Amino acid sequence: MAEKIGVYIDESSVAPLLNAEELAAYVKEKCGGACPIVKAHKRLSSPDGVAMIKADVDGGEIDAVLICGTSPRVDWDVFTFGDKVLVDRVNLREFVTLSYKNPDGSSVAAGGPIPAELLSMVHDYLRMGVVKMQKMSRPNPELPETNKTILVLGGGFTGLNAALAAAGAGAEVILVEKSDKLGGRAAGLYKTFPMSYPYLEATDTGIDRLIGLVTGNSKIKVRLNTSLKQLAGAPAMYEATLASGGNEEKLPVGSVVLAAGWSPMDTEALAPFGYGKLKNVVTSAEFEAMVKAGDIKRPSDGKAPGSVAFIVDVTKLMEAATAEAVAEIPAEEAKAEEKKEGEEEAPSFNPIKTPKHLAYSSELTSLVALKQANYVREKLPDAVAMIVYDNMMVPGINERYYRAAQDNPGIMLTKGTVTGVTEEGTSLVVAAKDTLLGGAITLAADLVVLPTGLVPATALDPTINLLYRQGPAFPDLGLFDGFADSNYICFPYETRRTGIYAAGCVRQPMTMAQAREDAAGAALKAIQCVESASHGVAVHPRSGDLSYPVFNFVRCTQCKRCTEECPFGALDDDEKGTPKPNPTRCRRCGTCMGACPERVISFDNYNIDMIGSMIRECEIPPKIEEGGPRVFILACENDAYPALDMAAIRGRKWSPYVRIIPVRCLGSVNAIWVADAMSKGVDGVMLLGCKYGDDYQCHFVKGSEICNRRKENIAESLKRLGVEPERVEQYQVAIDEYDKVPDMIDQFMDMVLKIGPNPFKGY
Repeated sequence: MAEKIGVYIDESSVAPLLNAEELAAYVKEKCGGACPIVKAHKRLSSPDGVAMIKADVDGGEIDAVLICGTSPRVDWDVFTFGDKVLVDRVNLREFVTLSYKNPDGSSVAAGGPIPAELLSMVHDYLRMGVVKMQKMSRPNPELPETNKTILVLGGGFTGLNAALAAAGAGAEVILVEKSDKLGGRAAGLYKTFPMSYPYLEATDTGIDRLIGLVTGNSKIKVRLNTSLKQLAGAPAMYEATLASGGNEEKLPVGSVVLAAGWSPMDTEALAPFGYGKLKNVVTSAEFEAMVKAGDIKRPSDGKAPGSVAFIVDVTKLMEAATAEAVAEIPAEEAKAEEKKEGEEEAPSFNPIKTPKHLAYSSELTSLVALKQANYVREKLPDAVAMIVYDNMMVPGINERYYRAAQDNPGIMLTKGTVTGVTEEGTSLVVAAKDTLLGGAITLAADLVVLPTGLVPATALDPTINLLYRQGPAFPDLGLFDGFADSNYICFPYETRRTGIYAAGCVRQPMTMAQAREDAAGAALKAIQCVESASHGVAVHPRSGDLSYPVFNFVRCTQCKRCTEECPFGALDDDEKGTPKPNPTRCRRCGTCMGACPERVISFDNYNIDMIGSMIRECEIPPKIEEGGPRVFILACENDAYPALDMAAIRGRKWSPYVRIIPVRCLGSVNAIWVADAMSKGVDGVMLLGCKYGDDYQCHFVKGSEICNRRKENIAESLKRLGVEPERVEQYQVAIDEYDKVPDMIDQFMDMVLKIGPNPFKGY
């Protein structure tokens, strides 16, 4: 723990409302024993300011540095003083001087008397900063023996590019392909969308060249007719069991790029469009194979069609089939409820049996229709290609490809919702409504092509076959989804299993050009993973974090809450239920710490006692009339904290009665903190964090959602104590919603003032 803390107050951050020398004197008076050095400086981030701090560190007078000034998100790379010196920040600029407003809403006049509320606020933050540092220790990470080999799962276009990217960065690569040849689905394509200037024509896939580069690379070992039977262990220390022809081989690997690709969707879902009943209705995958074989022919008679209709959107007519599949869910859930009380359900994998065409693959279906319409013009110059679409999605440079099709006299494009496909004689009739012409129309065609939905490999099979307590597959993101989960907004390649990085269409529907970029990104993340693990630091999202959970197993009751709530499968357990940590799997979110009812889990630099001590250090007026109410904001440092910073920088202000405490994630919030606050007489607690739900933005995936569930339990406890449950509320905020945060605070404060003081105030 920090024993000799140097406190440095930045004058440029507290001026003109506060005097840095007076604040330094206050710290000496209140915390002098723990802080042998307390200094004020005009600008701490200047070379002169940094040199002053460094001289104190080098002199051995302090073992920790507390910077009191700007947000820790500012000048974060300036205040570093060696591996043995703890550094922390107290945000006095954004959380005090920039955001302060008088209780009546007015601003403070510079040079005038300092309001009591302002002094109380800054004094609280200073004491809280010192006690936080007193409870902090320098992390001592484990440095495991690591393996840096990258396992690429899948030998298609994405996998080949990922292997080349990893090998190009100097890594050894094992490329595993379950079939007897490389190339995947790209090998069956006639052409692909434009991948280079001028982006007007389809181009060769280049798959043969890629295969040659991979097989000729000495750093890449190709394993054909091979599957990954099991992946055990943890990042940088994985053991992959490869199965081939009845034989098994165990190989050490560091991390995995999952490029397992996709399969066509179940064609039964296309029955409303005549597929399976009308011979001349085919899928785009079947049409592609037809062109690859050399000719375009009607399946019914083998003749070349004079007109081909391409339907881009099929989701609306498939809603009935989707509803029918959803109706099956309650029966499955009912079966799950039949298990005996206390019996733990074994992790399992439920394949998606009726995958639908995903609405967000419309970009692909649009481009495929454009590409295949051009096939018709190339192979059958006298034929007409017709494209019917609800939404033509061609973002970015692909707009040029769309315009080229518009200019082609043999391609007709029309907006409309297809309502059905029927047969009249030897021709097909496509009916559509809501067209550009304003009404319903019919189009006669010799051949109709329906889009092919992409079903990721992970929807039908565990694929990765993990030997984890949480089961062999990735956590399910919902019915009909099945894509390898990731945080699409912030961390696109990073699945919820650290060390495994998804790329290509197993992650989301994408073009080959996008898959090429995806492969490179996933390969680099896989390399970053093993490099970080070898240094004992977190990979993401807290990149470089030296800390990891420390367990006091003596007090552990084997309740399994930590293992069950960990979003990343970082914890296994033994036969008694005792947690078995895997530090290199851990994302350092602290969800396990928040889950533990016995409070036996902590981090060296972030723990239950630290936040509890900060709460207890805050002065709570015995009466609202004598100093105002008090509200704590436990703010997630990923979205909420930056939003607060940006609001203050942009001139937004909030109540002087709140005290903001940053937390790693709302998932790390332990109920004891709320209990401590309420018993101390705090009038309210705001839990401010990332958005959760289907469109979650939580950096740790489920932290905000888990906190919301815990809040319900807290509400029940408050009711039993006679305390209004609305005194503890959770708010969702995105990082770009900084303009909304001050209003959230004001609304919460209005509610607190309306219901009155905490019944425990003054005790």
